[in-house]
Amino acid sequence: MDRRRYLAAAGAAAAASLGGCLGLTRGENTAFDVGMRPSSFDPPTVTVAVGEEVVWENTGTRDHTVTAYEASLPDGAEFFATGGYESEDAARQAWSNGTQGALSNGDQFTHTFEIPGEYDYFCIPHESGGMVGRVIVEDRTPTASE
Repeated sequence: MDRRRYLAAAGAAAAASLGGCLGLTRGENTAFDVGMRPSSFDPPTVTVAVGEEVVWENTGTRDHTVTAYEASLPDGAEFFATGGYESEDAARQAWSNGTQGALSNGDQFTHTFEIPGEYDYFCIPHESGGMVGRVIVEDRTPTASE
């Protein structure tokens, strides 16, 4: 093998392995459904069946929250937020009083969705930058590939 082809192959292999270590790529074998980049959720929308759990993981270096927009929850749906707060206002207050409810790099948050509908949520410190997401919960039976 000539030197150029060797260097190209070695560079490609190094980039692929570092991408996974740095959280730059998200494959199907991850232990979470939604990652958190510096100012966005990845993916911004996820669809699940009733009764399924969604796992968020902070894959970035900034602290983040997952906080439901309380007014947009489907009727009868449970409010959810990192830190276990009972309302959107309580979660916002806790953040403003010392970044309570924050997920740091590698931290996870889970919530099980029992009511069909659309659930909009956001990251408190990065909401003004557009860090919002949506969970669509369908009344269906999950397939084997989900």
